[in-house]
Amino acid sequence: MYKIELHFHTAQSSHCGRVPAEDGVRQYKEAGYSGLVVTDHFSERERGGAGEQKWDKVCECFLHGYRHAKQAAEGTDFQVLLGMEIRFPHNENDFLVYGFTEEFIKEHPWIYMKELPDFRKIAEKEGLYIVQAHPFRPKCVLADIAYLDGIEVYNGNPRHDSHNALALQAAREHDLGMTVGSDFHQPGDLCERCAKFVHIPRTEQKLAEMLRRGEFKI
Repeated sequence: MYKIELHFHTAQSSHCGRVPAEDGVRQYKEAGYSGLVVTDHFSERERGGAGEQKWDKVCECFLHGYRHAKQAAEGTDFQVLLGMEIRFPHNENDFLVYGFTEEFIKEHPWIYMKELPDFRKIAEKEGLYIVQAHPFRPKCVLADIAYLDGIEVYNGNPRHDSHNALALQAAREHDLGMTVGSDFHQPGDLCERCAKFVHIPRTEQKLAEMLRRGEFKI
């Protein structure tokens, strides 16, 4: 089984990130992981609105941390994949999204200005996998499960009470997929719980397929 981190932020592309992508990759390699998914924040609060800057600039800023992590893993067996933690307008819910590439971001201007039902339609067309992150933190609410593939049932961020037991209960009650993640931002955030995959997902699309099929263990 291969350990893969599913919730990882970089100092380069998340304002709350405190660890450069290169250092994060090194820490995970030393901890025996086989890869990680860079899920930097993607929202109006993080990247700005349509009247503030051009979309190509938004894309470059968002992808900066991922590209640094990818470069840091070059020449090794460590796998770095692209993901995101997206937030739509009008509430503070966050969603981890897997299965897309750089081209998807560039081809969908201001996608974080949509609402979850609209994003779900795009996700179904593109084969993406949507997981609500820490849905029971203060100011968060469980989204309509019709628009979700899964719930993050364990969030390891030590600075938040994510009420993981409630997340696990909701996933079981609604028969949704389950993921876990460190929610890595700062030194010391790498937690003990992780997702172990039967094979290393080598592409973003393969990762989404493996999550959907449950080809991993918590």
